[in-house]
Amino acid sequence: MKHLSALTAGLTLALSAADRPNILFIFSDDHAPNAISCYPGGLFDEIAPTPGIDRIAKEGMRFDRSYCTNAICGPSRASILTGQHSHLNGFIDNNSSYFDGLQTTFPNLLREAGYTTAMIGKWHLHSNPVGFDYWEVLPGQGAYYNPDFIQMDNTRKRFEGHCNDLVTKKGLTWLKQAADSKKPFMAMVQYKAPHRNWAPAFRHLNVFDDVEMPEPETLFDDYANRSSVLKEHAMGIQGHMSWGNDMKFQGPNLFPSHFTGGQGNGQFRRLTDEDKKTYIEAYDDENQKFIADMRAGKLDQKAITKWKYQRYIKDYLAVIRSMDEGISKILKHLDDSGLAENTIVIYSSDQGFYLGEHGWYDKRWMFEESLMMPFVVRWPGKIKPGSVSKALIQNIDYGPTFLDVAGAKIPASMQGKSLVPLFKASGEKPDDWRDSIYYRYSGEATHHVAAHDGVRTSDHKIFWVPKTKEYQLFDMVKDPQEMRSVHKDPAYAKVFTEMKQELEASRKKYRAHSAIIGQPKEQDWWKKRHAAMNQKAKKPHDLLFIGDSITQGWEGSGKATWEKFYGTRKALNLGISGDRTEHVIWRLNHGNLKNQKKAKAAVVMIGTNNTGHNSQDPSEVKDGVDRIVSTIRARCPEAKILLLGVFPRGVNPDDPKRKNNVEINKLISKLHNGERIHYLDISDKFLTEKGVLTKEIMPDALHPKQKGYEIWAEAIEGKLKEFGL
Repeated sequence: MKHLSALTAGLTLALSAADRPNILFIFSDDHAPNAISCYPGGLFDEIAPTPGIDRIAKEGMRFDRSYCTNAICGPSRASILTGQHSHLNGFIDNNSSYFDGLQTTFPNLLREAGYTTAMIGKWHLHSNPVGFDYWEVLPGQGAYYNPDFIQMDNTRKRFEGHCNDLVTKKGLTWLKQAADSKKPFMAMVQYKAPHRNWAPAFRHLNVFDDVEMPEPETLFDDYANRSSVLKEHAMGIQGHMSWGNDMKFQGPNLFPSHFTGGQGNGQFRRLTDEDKKTYIEAYDDENQKFIADMRAGKLDQKAITKWKYQRYIKDYLAVIRSMDEGISKILKHLDDSGLAENTIVIYSSDQGFYLGEHGWYDKRWMFEESLMMPFVVRWPGKIKPGSVSKALIQNIDYGPTFLDVAGAKIPASMQGKSLVPLFKASGEKPDDWRDSIYYRYSGEATHHVAAHDGVRTSDHKIFWVPKTKEYQLFDMVKDPQEMRSVHKDPAYAKVFTEMKQELEASRKKYRAHSAIIGQPKEQDWWKKRHAAMNQKAKKPHDLLFIGDSITQGWEGSGKATWEKFYGTRKALNLGISGDRTEHVIWRLNHGNLKNQKKAKAAVVMIGTNNTGHNSQDPSEVKDGVDRIVSTIRARCPEAKILLLGVFPRGVNPDDPKRKNNVEINKLISKLHNGERIHYLDISDKFLTEKGVLTKEIMPDALHPKQKGYEIWAEAIEGKLKEFGL
């Protein structure tokens, strides 16, 4: 009977596979909708058309209000995989974050649903892909010329050619192989283009030589009528384009007051000597004329900026050309192989990009040019060709959509919504569709863009800048270029109040609360201890203790016990007095775990200060603890995590803060999976039979004395030995 059941299940899967569409997700990096000719209002539609992408829109649907959660490369990709905002999935920026592939992601769920999955191209999440039957990815940002690809055995292999062409070739190779499988497939074919430094395929180096590119109206934006913090950026065409890397000059920087950097260009260095000659020749005539004009004093600041813009935008558009050619080849393969009719094809990019608007390149700010993502989709027989949707969608919707398409269950942890109802209704939104999208950027040293969060509705946009403690409010109908904030305009008083309320409601809806938003403390003593722990963390350790003052107390009341139990175990104390979950989250991403990839175990006990300082809701504290556990899992891939219940506080069981900790423990206990995460509540060992916390154990009903540390050490010893310590 067992064999018969297995056979029946296998036949059911094989039969249903034909009814479930293949999913081809084609993705790029930094591709602004204004540089896609099927999108209205672009400056380059006739000059630099994108027929491959346009075909998907023509035969399917274009979304005109598609937005990202966080306009940076890695965070956007993590939001797509998890269906969650950055603060929940833990990948908040490109610098400090590591993606935890063991959290719930749509590729893993599609595999469980019977799909074969592949990830080819740019990954950019630091850790290796999880949830894919096949993957071959670029390391970090990857290279345009003769790029390396990380193989599934974690080795790197270099390939000759342009990255766009290679991603296309590898994608086609896998698709041809997948067609022989009886399973439906989900393939993520992800290009590096058009990310900086905009190095085109050689056949396109001179494609726009005779073209004078149109300029955006806001190229010389002075940032008047908006926050002064906008002027602090370091992503301006005028002031921040580099001599060698961006502008393609050879030799030393001749005009350091107008260009940043020196002659460094990583892409150029990857070329053969023969190719270097071709590359130099492609730019040399224009470069030499510019240098001569500069030396002759013919160019003022405005003229220099205009020249920089032309060089930038031509390379940006040229690097898209080979990507779009590749997309056309992939679509042709689907036609020729007969796969087109049962394959849903999506093209998108991780965010938009500034093509000179506001004088900028790059992204990050919540202005429309970087907030908006392209999203076009073709699904034969399901989506009416040529449809356009004005519904507000976001990248957290992609995962739920793919799962819905596959007939798989969408987990409650995903914050997005399936787009399938929009597909089937020619883009018209159902009555229960969202009225706003939420955005949060945590801030990075790169480009000096201040942290901010906000919401975008169909008609307005608001965002809050903590650094300057001010709002910005824009009327997106009357002022689509966002040149004037109306937050102080009396005529917008009602709108301002409503938008602030919408922002606060969105923070609550998407759980953007203090316990999960990583923050450092500003006290000097805290910074010094953090720095000291980072110094110790330069050496690898086997055992990590992570927490607040109770953990720090291993160096005080618990010192003798520490020496007895952990003195020879290569243990590291990562506890700081007064820390809440948000402080630990920040610390773990800023040095505490830098060289702890080989750690065998981490003991985590945190949350009592979330209770003690503000009686934070247990569900919020659980979010913070979950994020800590996930961060450890990503950064310490070999470590078992011993998650302890928050220790009891208050003398008696009816103490309100004690009760809050009990509720926290009920929630975090569900994180236990018996594999990487082991939950253990040792609270009862500190209490009398009546639940009293005595002074002998914790004199202040919070911090253990030596006897308390002895109880702690003895209670977890069995688990540590189980972990191989």
